[in-house]
Amino acid sequence: MKVAILFIFIFIISLEAKDYTKNKKTIEFIDSMVKEHNYKRSYLNKLFSNVKVQKMPLRAYAKVRPKPTKQMREKYPLHGAWERYVKYKVTDKRINKGISFLNKYSSTFKKVEQTYGVPAEYIAAIIGIESVYGRNVGKYPVFDTLTTLAFEKNRRNKFFTKELKKFIRLSYKHKINPKNVKGSYAGAIGLGQFMPSSYEAYGVDFNKDGKVSLQDPQDAIASIANYLKENGWRKDEHVATRVSYDGKRFKKYKTGYNKTYKRVELKGIKPKHGSWDYNDKVRLIKLSKSEYDELWYAAKNFYVITRYNQSAYYAMSVHQLAKEINKKFEL
Repeated sequence: MKVAILFIFIFIISLEAKDYTKNKKTIEFIDSMVKEHNYKRSYLNKLFSNVKVQKMPLRAYAKVRPKPTKQMREKYPLHGAWERYVKYKVTDKRINKGISFLNKYSSTFKKVEQTYGVPAEYIAAIIGIESVYGRNVGKYPVFDTLTTLAFEKNRRNKFFTKELKKFIRLSYKHKINPKNVKGSYAGAIGLGQFMPSSYEAYGVDFNKDGKVSLQDPQDAIASIANYLKENGWRKDEHVATRVSYDGKRFKKYKTGYNKTYKRVELKGIKPKHGSWDYNDKVRLIKLSKSEYDELWYAAKNFYVITRYNQSAYYAMSVHQLAKEINKKFEL
């Protein structure tokens, strides 16, 4: 009986591993890496010969998104999405850990803020939401995850094929074994959860040790600031302010971070807390609460945060966490 159980266990484990060197798309990928970047075929064949297929990430990017069930609709009703979202993002625990993180790396934050013009609390807030200040950088093997998502059918094959290529090149450049790197279910890496393409484009060796490591707090802090600056962050400008409107549900104007308005166009809307000295175009951000819609003016810097993660709720949680951290901390 014990022998049979052992055999079944070994069989199941063996099913997890796959030799991708026999996969047509992988062969084409290896050919392109050899031709375009002069990689040794033997090195790439070794990498792809034993890959553990990552089933959870694959489910997350399935070809067809499953329709919500009745139970899901009951659990997540039409209104109240913001309350459900923010209660896990802006918490007392995360605020306090953010303050501790700022204190621990205060000299780095000060230098980074002077260099890039991005306030320390916003960088800290992003790290807090992305990885809980480094406590949760991900448990998935990045190489296996990106290989799975690049070559198994899903709705983002092209994107993950490009990210896999970037990851291999980064690993080779920084002399890292790609098999040893852990990250998110999407292949994001480090305290700021950068995808390999962002790692390559915005990563900063701020501690001057000759390599960019997004697991290192100094490099991660500077890299996030660099990302925001390169995507248009404006120094000393506002991010967002809450506004008032008539009624409980807002439908008068189109909302979202991609639609801009001159403030004079928005009749019946004004800042809730006095004037707001921001003269550029604004976005209207609607947060769906169970009893009413909360409405905000969003400035250009809010839009910049959505370049990091294309979600208005994400950007608003960064903004609110940053504000809460800033109340209790001064750099």
